Amino acid sequence: MTQINPGLKRVFTIFNILFAIIGGIIIGLALIAQIFTNFEGQNIEDRTTGLVVLYVFGAITMVIALVGAYGAHKESKPALIVFLVCMVIGSLVMLRIGIPTAAARPQLYSVLEEKFRKALPLDEAPEDVRTMADALQTQMHCCGLFSYQDWRKEIPESCDCDVAATATECLKIDYTGMMLSRFIYSKPCFPIFMTYVDLIVGITLGVVFTLAILALLGLVLSSIMIHQMRFPNRPTVLLSVPAIFSSPPPKYQELHNAPAY
Repeated sequence: MTQINPGLKRVFTIFNILFAIIGGIIIGLALIAQIFTNFEGQNIEDRTTGLVVLYVFGAITMVIALVGAYGAHKESKPALIVFLVCMVIGSLVMLRIGIPTAAARPQLYSVLEEKFRKALPLDEAPEDVRTMADALQTQMHCCGLFSYQDWRKEIPESCDCDVAATATECLKIDYTGMMLSRFIYSKPCFPIFMTYVDLIVGITLGVVFTLAILALLGLVLSSIMIHQMRFPNRPTVLLSVPAIFSSPPPKYQELHNAPAY
């Protein structure tokens, strides 16, 4: 005998499909991040840890969606309870991550700028910093973090600009005391880098708050389904008006129903 309302089952199925799609998007973002952060000289340990977190989080999201779909289809109370517990934990975790991140987002530019300026001048920076700067310059077509002068006179080849291909992005510099000139990228790397960082943070916040909303919705839906399975013959009433607050019948109805003598 079916204990769960069929319409509620359909809504819950659609919900779990959306939840599984979000998990797939997270895994897709991890793949994209793995491709675009494959720089030489990067801290492989930190990069691997972040990618593993994304992969695991996306996989867990999809597994939870499957558990919820199975619980609704088979009307399995244990599966729905597991799903409900995951939704409670998930909503709290997402809000715990999302709210502080959203509050700190306006200060992100100044914090990273201060950190990057400590690496100047780049020609005297540690080897890993110079390698990372070279990778940024090659992929983003820029030179220096805030200006090409960050390298002073030892400008690397990754700053070289092809005038024939991108004439508007090139800057001609002359070496003092030498009859030599060189074309380098005119744009600094830090503003371009921050554009990508802000985009990633925005996407992350969107995913986090979307998951939080879905978790709260899943919490409500799974609670109603568990209630229907526990009390199959009792209708689910979210709000009822007490009888003492019901309006009395109109006067003309009282006269009409008065007994005749």
